Amino acid sequence: MNTKNFIIGGIAGGIINFFLGWIFYGMLFKDLYPQTGNENLLFVFLGCLTFGFLVSQITINWAQAIDFSSGLKVGIIVGLLYSLSMNFFMYSSMQVNYENMAIDVIINIISTGLIGATIAAINGKLK
Repeated sequence: MNTKNFIIGGIAGGIINFFLGWIFYGMLFKDLYPQTGNENLLFVFLGCLTFGFLVSQITINWAQAIDFSSGLKVGIIVGLLYSLSMNFFMYSSMQVNYENMAIDVIINIISTGLIGATIAAINGKLK
């Protein structure tokens, strides 16, 4: 395990995740999950950072991706599986809105693809 690459990649992935979430959920698709006013941005950032470390672990230590395109592929697969899992759990306790579900899955695929690509590019530069 390359700890330095994992940590730097995880931090970069978390930051990218936070800003992509702001762009997608805060600006472009703000009606998808309406804000309640009770959001704690610290916890949102910590969640993004944790996900960045998860994608970093998969991209660097398991897939050993070292360029943008290989990281993009890893990120797309992780994003698809993660977002389907989370949406199935979320909609298990509420009325299913298939359009919102599909939009959220697409957003997560794009975001996680870019996160994986960024992490892999960083990993390649640090090797």
